[in-house]
This record gives sequence, C-alpha cells and structure tokens, in this order.
Amino acid sequence: MLSPRKIKILEALINDYITTGEPIGSRTIEKKYNLGISSATIRNEMSELEDMGLITQPYPSAGRIPSDKGYRLYVDNLMQCRDLTPEEINYLKNVIVSNINHMEYLMQETAKAISVLTNYTTIVAEAEVEKFSIKYLQLMPYDEKSILLTFVTENKSVKNYVIKLDNPPNREMLIEISYVLNNIFQGLSIEEILNTQLQEINKDYSCNEKELNLIFESIKQVMKRENNTHIYTSGVNNILTFPEFSNLEKAQSIFKTFEEKDVLITLLDKNSNENLQIVIGAENSLEEMKDCSIIKADYKVNNKKLGSIGIIGPTRMDYAQVSSILNGIINNINNILISVNFDTDD
Repeated sequence: MLSPRKIKILEALINDYITTGEPIGSRTIEKKYNLGISSATIRNEMSELEDMGLITQPYPSAGRIPSDKGYRLYVDNLMQCRDLTPEEINYLKNVIVSNINHMEYLMQETAKAISVLTNYTTIVAEAEVEKFSIKYLQLMPYDEKSILLTFVTENKSVKNYVIKLDNPPNREMLIEISYVLNNIFQGLSIEEILNTQLQEINKDYSCNEKELNLIFESIKQVMKRENNTHIYTSGVNNILTFPEFSNLEKAQSIFKTFEEKDVLITLLDKNSNENLQIVIGAENSLEEMKDCSIIKADYKVNNKKLGSIGIIGPTRMDYAQVSSILNGIINNINNILISVNFDTDD
C-alpha cells in the first residue's frame, strides 16, 4: 500500500518522464507539481519508492525514472483515460465509414489513422479468413492462359486471384461455372470448402464436369493461401523519434521484429478476457520488445472476433492517451458495423 503522498510523487514522476524522457529529480517535482512538501521530503519518498522497485536510477547522480513495476501500478490503479475530442471522433468515424464495405482497406486505413493520432507504431490484424463464410464468388476471363477469381467473405473481405490454366473456359462457361460454385460454396467457410470433394456433392451440372473439377481444385489451392492472418502496419519509423531507440542495433532489432509476420501475430495474441490489454516492457515474451509496451484490443461483432489492433511504443508511452484512442476506435468500429447490419453468422 502506498501513502497518498507517495502516490502523488509517483504520478508526477511518471507523467513528467512520459513527456520529457529525462530522469526526474526531487527539485523538478517540487517546482512543477506544487505538492506542498519540500525537496528533501520528496527525495526521501523517492528513495523509498526505489526500494519498493517502482522507480529506478539509471546512473549515479541522475534523477529517477519509472520501472516496469511502477508503470504497471500506474496503469492498473492510477491512470485516468480521457474521452476522445470531437475532432478525433469525427476523424475516426470518417476513416471507418469510408472503408466499411472493404475490410482490407478498413484495416489499412485504421492502422494509418491510429499511428497519426498517437505517433506510435500500429499493427492491425484481420481475423483468419478461413473462419468466415463465402458470400459470393465470381470467375472472369483474365488473359489467354488465366482467369480471375474474386470472392467475398461474410466479413466483407474481397479477395482477387489470378488462376493459371492451359485452356481457360470462355466467358459464358465461366459465368455458368460461377453459378454452380456459388450454389456449392455459399454459406460454407473456407475451412469447410478445403475439406469438400466435388464428387461428393450430389448435383446435376450442365457445364463440363472436367472443367468444373479443374477450376474447383484451383480455387481450393488459392484458398489454402488464405489460412493466414493478414497483418497491416503503419508508423514503423515513428519508433526512431524516441531517444530510447537511437542505438542502431536496438532499432534494427525492433525493425526486424516488425518484418516477421508470425512474430506480430504473437504480439497481438490475446490470452485475456479484458477489453484492453496492456503489456509493459519485460512482460513481453519477445526479448526484442523488452524496451517497448503494447496496448492491444480485439474488435468484434456479435461476440465474433473480426481482428486485433496493437499500438507499440517505448515503455514511457502515453498509456492514458493510447488507451483512450484505442477504446474509441474499437467502440466506433463495433457500433458502425452493427449499425450497417454487418453479418458474421456462418
């Protein structure tokens, strides 16, 4: 248990360090925060906070900085999130509404919007497409040796693929095959389609069964490539604006992490029932991220996960600001998806 005085000193130190990135001394707190106590008293209290592991001294004769433990106490007990400004709300709503009919664009633009508002790095993961049902499929001629496959899933992901074929069917035949495959695929998840054999389906086809089977198997091949989560990043270079990452080796290590898709998926993996999850410094499972904090959340409709958003910055990131913005955009996405009758039922 911390005394009210220690709490005020710890809050002042964390807020000042988040802003300046410089170790904070007792005189700075006395002058800037008007706590009604002397510099000597503040110094004694800071010494006890250090003994408790909540703050640390980076080098002799320096002021103090928060420890990961100190940030954790701040985030769990002291942090006060704010409401979004009308300007922020309008900005986020415009991003969502203008991209609501194309999930991939929505994810890309959401990542950009958050990185602009926070000045941190943003990662957005689209939910695994294989879990969603096929809503519509179309085949069209592309060139002499290929056709274009377009399919739309129930989570409004639009996928386009070029399928190579030695002798592609003509336009009329592709329209007919599209009709047949829509009857087969509609309402099935990609996962279910991959486990379906054409000959198992008891239907009368007016189109050529050989061509239908060839295209059916080709479609299954491209759908196999959809079993991975899609990741969108924005503001990766923002990390370089913080002096904590001026060391080239440290910066390169973090950049390498941002290039590894599987690693990013691991970072966004939520093993928590909380709406918002904050992982601070050494709490990260990845060694490369020990100097970073991550605030992340899932967005859902009808309790079905559509994706995840993570915001990455130094451990002295502005937790209150980022939490407010992330909460705001998650709520806006969820509310708008519900208002347009976004259907996620398989």
